[in-house]
Amino acid sequence: MDNTSYIALSRIDALTRALDVTSNNLANANTDGFKLSRVQFSDYLSKQKDAQGTGSEKVIHYAQDRATYTDPMQGTLRQTGNPLDLALNGEGYFTVRTPNGIRLTRNGQFHRSNDGTIVNGDGDPVLDDQNRNIVIDPQDQILPLGVSSDGTISTEKGAIASLNVVDVDNENTLQDEGNHLLNPTTQTHQVTSKEVRQGMLESSNVNAIAETTNMIRIQRAYDLNFQLVQTESTRRLNAIDKITADASS
Repeated sequence: MDNTSYIALSRIDALTRALDVTSNNLANANTDGFKLSRVQFSDYLSKQKDAQGTGSEKVIHYAQDRATYTDPMQGTLRQTGNPLDLALNGEGYFTVRTPNGIRLTRNGQFHRSNDGTIVNGDGDPVLDDQNRNIVIDPQDQILPLGVSSDGTISTEKGAIASLNVVDVDNENTLQDEGNHLLNPTTQTHQVTSKEVRQGMLESSNVNAIAETTNMIRIQRAYDLNFQLVQTESTRRLNAIDKITADASS
C-alpha cells in the first residue's frame, strides 16, 4: 500500500470518529441538558526520504484524532410548570451523589423519592451546598415547594436547603459518563452568582439543522476518501497484472 492510501485511510479513520460524534449529537437533540460534542483533528507529520535516496526529506500529513470536547453553550430554557424542574441560567452545574461519587449535571429534571429525598431521573440524590442529600420532611411534602433564584429551597415552614451549584475552571476536563452526568476530574468551586429558574428545563444546545448539514459534509468527505482508496487499489492491481503479463510474454 502506498502513501496515498495510508493518508486516505488516516482521514477515513478520523471521519468515522466524527460521524459517531455527530450522530450522537443528533440523537440527543431533544435531550434536556445535553451538550453537543466536537472532534478535534490535527496533522501527524511524517518525514520521508525522497525516492532518489539523496537524503533530502519531505513531509507527509496524516490525519490524527486528537480529542473530543464538549461545547458548554447554554441551551434554551423552556417552561414546564413542574416545581421540581430546575434550570440554570448561566454558569454552573447541579451536583448529585451517584454510586461512583459526586457528579455534575445540567439536567434539572428532579422529583421526590418515597422518603422525601430530591433525586434525579436515576434516583441519585441532589446535594445542597454542604454536599448533603436534600430531604423534604414527610409532613412538608404536601406543602407548596419554592426554589428562589439563589437556589434556596423553601416550604411554607421556611428554608430547608440551598442547592449546590458548582463550576470548574476548565470545562474540557469534565468527562461525560452518560445519563446527563459529568465527572469532574479537576477541582470544583461553588458558583457565587448562581441563577436558578424553577419550573423550567434547559433544552439541548444541539442545532439539529446544523448537525444534519455537518453530517452530510462528513459523509461526503468519507465517501471521497474511500473512493480514493479503492481507485488506488485498482490502479496497483492493474499495474501488477500488466507487469506480470509483460514478463510472461
